[in-house]
Amino acid sequence: MKKIVFFDIDGTLLDHDKLLPASTKEGIRQLKEEGIFVAIATGRAPFMFESLRQELDIDSFVSFNGQFVVFENEVIYRNPLEQQEIERLLQHAETNGHPLVFMNDRTMKASVQHHEHIEQSLGTLKFPHPEEDRHFYINREIYQALLFCGEDEEHEYVSGYDKFRLIRWHPHSTDILPAGGSKAEGIKKMMSRLGFKLEDAYAFGDGLNDIEMLQTVGTGIAMGNAVHEVKSHADLVTKDVSSGGIMHGLKEIGLI
Repeated sequence: MKKIVFFDIDGTLLDHDKLLPASTKEGIRQLKEEGIFVAIATGRAPFMFESLRQELDIDSFVSFNGQFVVFENEVIYRNPLEQQEIERLLQHAETNGHPLVFMNDRTMKASVQHHEHIEQSLGTLKFPHPEEDRHFYINREIYQALLFCGEDEEHEYVSGYDKFRLIRWHPHSTDILPAGGSKAEGIKKMMSRLGFKLEDAYAFGDGLNDIEMLQTVGTGIAMGNAVHEVKSHADLVTKDVSSGGIMHGLKEIGLI
């Protein structure tokens, strides 16, 4: 029986300092040795975790929270945002003084030259403020946008855009996805390609964007550092990412 394990990146594969714990790397090596497929499922863009894929020798991933799926280095699913809706959002956000970052599979551009909220948010991922290109979304496939506003300011965007879904990942920033988009949907596309059953899939995660993923796979594992809401949807809660959480979880579910 073939099995596959999906791993989130931030707070799951990478620790609180954005480093890859040695025990995590060893756990993934052992999974492969057992003939178990390994894939990444992240809100990040592909260009944001290329070095991690190389270090772990992983060539299958669900990125942009499910909007861009690659199986063994082949793109098998794309689900970009609608350009007209991006334009409407941009005009709305600019009226409120809220900048945007547009992302495709190769790069990202900001709607403004500099903004402290962009710098602070992306800084937590160890990425600099992107170059400005307000028109970057035109005639390009944008798989995810980042809206920079406070949690108390996002209600009008949530209620005003039926074709978008917002998932907050930072006090100053929220992901903008196509409505219905999630890591779970991206995983389903990959599972269909593999011919695997969802009950033979496992997933590790810690953030709000991981909830559907943990609910959809056969076994969902929340990291010890996950927020309470995520833990409540998991089949198992493992240790903190910095305390060997991945290795401990893999042993707990009997994969290694």
